[in-house]
Amino acid sequence: MAILINTKLGNVDISNEVIASIVGCAATDIYGIVGMASKNQLRDGFNEILKRENYTKGVVVRQEDSGTVVDVYIIVGYGVKISEVCRNVQSKVKYNLETMLGAPTAKVNVYVQGVKVLEED
Repeated sequence: MAILINTKLGNVDISNEVIASIVGCAATDIYGIVGMASKNQLRDGFNEILKRENYTKGVVVRQEDSGTVVDVYIIVGYGVKISEVCRNVQSKVKYNLETMLGAPTAKVNVYVQGVKVLEED
């Protein structure tokens, strides 16, 4: 299912893959996020960091009566406050979806799939 927006000129249908790409780009811009993780780690590879073209594997988008529900699977860097990073992801994803798409966002669920130690240069 996707978001359907009715305008006076016609209908706009936004697919879940587009929504997942917007969510993935918004989430990876947050300080403390190393990358996106796959929602199916056993099938896709354990703790593999997804590249930009595969962000849709780390995001699940569902449409409910109250609005769009988004599940984001992330990997955080070692030493950051995980609760603060998750709160930042939730607020930025909700803001981006509501401003870019004009669609109400009911929930943004963040799942931390791993912690990665960043190597110093």
